[in-house]
Amino acid sequence: MTERILIVDDEPDIRELLEITLGRMSLQTSSAHDLASAKKLLNSETFHLCLTDMRLPDGDGIELVEYIQENFSEVPVAMITAHGNTETAIKALKAGAFDFVSKPVDLQKLRDMVTSALRLSSQKSSNTAATTEILTSYSPSGITGKSAKIQALRDQIGKLARSQAPIFISGESGSGKELAARAIHQQSARSNSPFIAVNCGAIPQELMESELFGHLKGSFTGADQDKMGLFQAANSGTLFLDEVADLPLQTQVKLLRVIQEKSIRPVGSQKEVAIDVRLLSATHKNLSTEVELGRMRQDLYFRINVIELHVPPLRERLEDLQELTTALLSKIAKENHAELCTLSDEALSSLKDYDFPGNVRELENILQRAATLCENQRIEQSNLEFLIMSGITSIKPKSSLTEADVAIDGSDLELTEDFSLEKHLEAIEIEAIEKALEETRWNRTAAAKKLGMSFRSLRYRLKKLGLD
Repeated sequence: MTERILIVDDEPDIRELLEITLGRMSLQTSSAHDLASAKKLLNSETFHLCLTDMRLPDGDGIELVEYIQENFSEVPVAMITAHGNTETAIKALKAGAFDFVSKPVDLQKLRDMVTSALRLSSQKSSNTAATTEILTSYSPSGITGKSAKIQALRDQIGKLARSQAPIFISGESGSGKELAARAIHQQSARSNSPFIAVNCGAIPQELMESELFGHLKGSFTGADQDKMGLFQAANSGTLFLDEVADLPLQTQVKLLRVIQEKSIRPVGSQKEVAIDVRLLSATHKNLSTEVELGRMRQDLYFRINVIELHVPPLRERLEDLQELTTALLSKIAKENHAELCTLSDEALSSLKDYDFPGNVRELENILQRAATLCENQRIEQSNLEFLIMSGITSIKPKSSLTEADVAIDGSDLELTEDFSLEKHLEAIEIEAIEKALEETRWNRTAAAKKLGMSFRSLRYRLKKLGLD
């Protein structure tokens, strides 16, 4: 079946240009000169894409985007905007537009956009199934469950996947931001192209530009060959920049230009390389605060935060805990080629009484340790050992914590810019274990008793922390 495109513009020359261009792509077109006639055509014919100008004699393109979203949600809409009118383009994307092109229309960009939009239209049903599979899969930051917040998250992901707008994914560490980004990619028109995730905080500042944009041989010491950057590697697909707030200001300037120009310049090159990448970004930090403190450029903030998607923390959806733990234990057993462990009612109750500052990632770590230490594939409350946060060596209901349990309250803790909760907790654990070993003259059995854990548990921790 030949795809049909609805063109809405009050300028005959623009309509004719678009009709000729799309006709050469073997596409059928119908044209309307105003909002009323566009709505009439939509209600009488079947379309696979709508191209609309922003300014119409009896309304504007935003109104048409909203009308199509409400009545023909399967039809992608692309906006034609005045040159340099970024505010209008962002407004269209927020309203639900798939993408936009600026006048004078770059025909190659138009053809690329139309191809992507039609691919989205044809893949709608299969991609919806793929996204459901991903959203119910389990990883260190898995998203699953039937709570109202997770259902709302799924619905929002489905809508955002139908756009090309940059999306900022907010949420605490370990809550599942990368999995949400993957779900957006899987349901989008780019699902058959690369999805590349990069943690900006893990790249040394001196290598940041080379990693993102690539470099030419000889462009700096150690550049012994040409290297493709992450933007080029993600071309035609999706690039997910996690911890985007950690980008140096100098790199932020270049990233802003990449977003605006849709091209990159490798380090040491004088030539621009066109790229077609959907940009998703995330951080556990408050971007507004980062802007106020001068660590994030305000203009970049507005470009990457066109639409925000919030992933709720685990403590706000504890009704998903039983389903999530079951799936995580299944995943752990599969990865370790071991028998499936089950959770006792007391252990599950203890988990439900905990607020999980490390979210799903922390839950998986707890279950991974418990599955290693438990007997007969049955995880009891005593197996749910924790990283000695607040002095706790096993998870206990909040109501039963003693004064000794909360001896370390964190009041003297300095949360610097490079603070890492996981590293801090690991340091506390190492210090406590080493102290117990020293006080018992490295008698592991006595040290385990002093720490309130089993010998097997201590042996596991020593190996995990590299102390054995």
